[in-house]
Amino acid sequence: MIANFGPLLLLASVGIGIFAGVIKGIVGFGMPMLLISGLSMFLSPEWALAGLIFPTLATNGMQALRQGHRAAVQSVIRFRVFLLVGGVALVISAQFVRFLEPDTFLLLVGIPITAFAGMQLFGVTFHLSKPSQRIEALVGATAGTIGGISGVWGPPTVAYLTALGTEKAEQVRVQGVIYGLGAALLCFAHIGSGVLRWETLPFSIFLILPAMAGTWLGARIHDRIDQATFRKATLFVLTIVGLNLIRRGLMG
Repeated sequence: MIANFGPLLLLASVGIGIFAGVIKGIVGFGMPMLLISGLSMFLSPEWALAGLIFPTLATNGMQALRQGHRAAVQSVIRFRVFLLVGGVALVISAQFVRFLEPDTFLLLVGIPITAFAGMQLFGVTFHLSKPSQRIEALVGATAGTIGGISGVWGPPTVAYLTALGTEKAEQVRVQGVIYGLGAALLCFAHIGSGVLRWETLPFSIFLILPAMAGTWLGARIHDRIDQATFRKATLFVLTIVGLNLIRRGLMG
């Protein structure tokens, strides 16, 4: 029960929630991995996973609707192939969690994502001149498959949007839409799994405010940086996330 948490543990949780929110507000992604990595330092994996569910859901909704409902709907329409294919792949792959090794999939996504982001940081660029439904469907299927098995669907999404040269405000909004829908599925999935229950629910709710405050602050920073700086920040965070995926894949 959260009532048994000491003040230092709660303060540390708040700090991690704010930091994860700031990063998400700036580049649009990374909150689940930052939360579960940080909270797992002093909580069980189950409590860390439960803790990230509602903050992730709330901040993705906040991110998706920042420019209003119409802009969010336009993003859904523009990336409808990604969303539809990714959603179907997520639901299907989630059924095979018990039979597949998630570590293998983490390596399969972590290695190319790290290579992609690292090379771009060093000046080797990859650009898609225009969206292709085939490529979008392929990336959506990859993101959905990885997400259904490991709960990580952000890196392929960010890599695709970055390769398209998506304008920073739209990129953050699109990520909010995609991750928000994924977070909703995650919420329902873990109500069924027992991770999100009466004992862990208050902790997840408690972390909503710090995460939203951090996201608000990060969004203010996001508004002040130009497209080139945003791209570099995105690639840097993507590299860190990719390296962490490789670490998790190798160490389990």
